[in-house]
Amino acid sequence: MTAARVGVFGLLGSGNLGNDGSLEAVLGHVRAEHPEAVVDALCGGPGTVTARYGIPATRLHWYRGEYRTASRAGAVAAKGLGKLVDAARTAAWVRRHDVVIVPGMGVLEATLPLRPWGFPYALFLLCASGRLFGTRVALVGVGADAIRDRPTRALVRWSARLAAYRSYRDTLSRDAMRAMGVDTARDEVCPDLAFALPAPPAAAAPGTVCVGVMDFHGGNDDRARADEIHRRYLDGTTRFVRALVAEGRRVRLLTGDACDAPVAAAIVEAVDSPLVTASGAACLTDLMREAAAADAVVATRYHNLVCALKAGTPTLALSYAAKSDALMDRMGLGAYRHPAREVDADRLLEQFRELEKRSAELRRTLAERNEDAARQLAHQFTALTETLFKATARQETP
Repeated sequence: MTAARVGVFGLLGSGNLGNDGSLEAVLGHVRAEHPEAVVDALCGGPGTVTARYGIPATRLHWYRGEYRTASRAGAVAAKGLGKLVDAARTAAWVRRHDVVIVPGMGVLEATLPLRPWGFPYALFLLCASGRLFGTRVALVGVGADAIRDRPTRALVRWSARLAAYRSYRDTLSRDAMRAMGVDTARDEVCPDLAFALPAPPAAAAPGTVCVGVMDFHGGNDDRARADEIHRRYLDGTTRFVRALVAEGRRVRLLTGDACDAPVAAAIVEAVDSPLVTASGAACLTDLMREAAAADAVVATRYHNLVCALKAGTPTLALSYAAKSDALMDRMGLGAYRHPAREVDADRLLEQFRELEKRSAELRRTLAERNEDAARQLAHQFTALTETLFKATARQETP
């Protein structure tokens, strides 16, 4: 039997630890269950993906300035040309594969600022090419949400319809796709793929609180208020960290994307205390290790929450989207949420103290929920093999 040719696709290797963690989980499954498979990537950061995961990788976009704002005529023309070139490049890449997997990520949502002709267009090209050439495209454990912008919604809807396999990281995502006109009757809901990663043991650091920060400016519908939202978020989070330090607590600032580092640096400078340090975590495993060592975690970015909950550490969410609320509900900590758009340091401190009072009880709850998540993900990977790999093998059998 010919080895399956498997592609992975997405904004991978681009500095977002959550995206790369989802890739790591899928690669772990493919390598364990299909060691004969030949794997490569079409992604945002090919050099990083090749260096870190040992697979060949190709740049997602022909035009290197794809995610920079184009103001000059030359840049606008280059972007336009890039869309045409990417259509041909994506089709050629897809045609070389039996299966293409989009591992996790919020590829069907617009909870953060997003333009339709950026990644939504790239995803549509992938799924349309898969349908055209008979390559099975799988959206595995992805996030989705209601999208108001019509062009973005149309591209996302057609991408989902054209995929051969879909599963979602929460019920909210499946419901959103159904509301957008996608038949989800056969689509499964499973925990985020990062829950399939092993939670590393960590030496305890008593008294430490991890605070996950984010370069948060609101969502796709908040562009007019983006600066105001960011200032309020940064000010409230800084005041909260300062209050912890005043009580003698050590604070470890976590990030989840390269763009979050300036936010952590700003808080360190503003609080100006040796009790506040910033983590240099380079992957989700590092983030889990940091979270596992802490007494508690307060975090904004979605995969900071995933890592803390996977590590079994009592966690409070600075929630910026319904996906964070759904995750906290799934893990039994739905009462511990605070709006990222309206950070009230005094109220946040009250909620944090309530969280710590129930620490032992919440750790038991998280242990139970993590066991359940592991079982559900094992079932999803079995379904993925049945749908994609065994179907491919049957097609090749004479």
